[in-house]
Amino acid sequence: MSRTRIWLFGLTLAVYVAIVVGVVTTSKLVTLDWQVMLWRPYKQWPQIHAFLDYFVVLGQRGPTAVLVLAWLGWRAWRHRTLHPLLVLGTSLLLLNCTVGAVKYGLGRLGPHYATTVGSAEMFAGGDIFPSGHTANAVVTWGVLAYLATTPRARRLGSVISALLALGVGATTVYLGTHWVSDVLLGWAAGLLILLALPWFEPAMARAEELITAGWGLLRERWARRRARAAGAAALVPQRGPQDGKRSSGTQVGDLEPVAAGPRGAVGTAAATANGPHAPSRPPTGRNERTPITPVGSRRPPVDRLVRPTPLVHQQVRGRGIAG
Repeated sequence: MSRTRIWLFGLTLAVYVAIVVGVVTTSKLVTLDWQVMLWRPYKQWPQIHAFLDYFVVLGQRGPTAVLVLAWLGWRAWRHRTLHPLLVLGTSLLLLNCTVGAVKYGLGRLGPHYATTVGSAEMFAGGDIFPSGHTANAVVTWGVLAYLATTPRARRLGSVISALLALGVGATTVYLGTHWVSDVLLGWAAGLLILLALPWFEPAMARAEELITAGWGLLRERWARRRARAAGAAALVPQRGPQDGKRSSGTQVGDLEPVAAGPRGAVGTAAATANGPHAPSRPPTGRNERTPITPVGSRRPPVDRLVRPTPLVHQQVRGRGIAG
């Protein structure tokens, strides 16, 4: 908060209080309000009425807040900081609190609802003083100049926001929706908020730290949940499309090795269970490699004749036994 800004804040506050006192005491400022209202500017220049009906939207809180929020949101994402959004939120919060409290506290009626000529129309249940359109135009467009990154951009933004605020305030007087004093107080109210924003910078910095830390904790928690879910999914066996067919046929990779017995002998149960996938046996002769299946050999049975043993061999065997 520079010394110049402090002086400007004090001067603007003095003007703000003077306008309120002038209206409450029904001074010449109220007389000026009635003179302009009875002159009816919208009847003096009817050709610009249609254009100003659209131009005054630049002071409405909803449309202007959406436009500025979109721009500041892009800036916040680009620079990876929440400061622009926090400045806009803080300024709008201050605007609603200060302007809203004065509006409903003083309860002034607008020009279209005035009852007594020359009266200040105060404490009558209205909500017109100060002008919300004017104050919102000062704050919303002034925030863009406040957040400018270079002195040239800040000066240019200040001029543009001032022209928009002046135009919106004059338009409300032209349309007959506000008194002149309403607009004057709206300009002062918006300028006070812009000048007071540096006092709230430490609070906004602290809020940004808390929001960033909270977002980091949420991201870590989500990352842990995803990791746990991925680990649990990895422990669950995956069933393929062939799992349902294993009851009718055994896959090669699912077999367990079967120990081979003596030469030419394999357990019947192992042969039956493993079928053609039984472990290989030592090579045998051609005649002994008859394929074995659970129902027997595929060769037809052959009746072989028993050859008689020659007599010479029987004698040799007999002698050997006898000796």
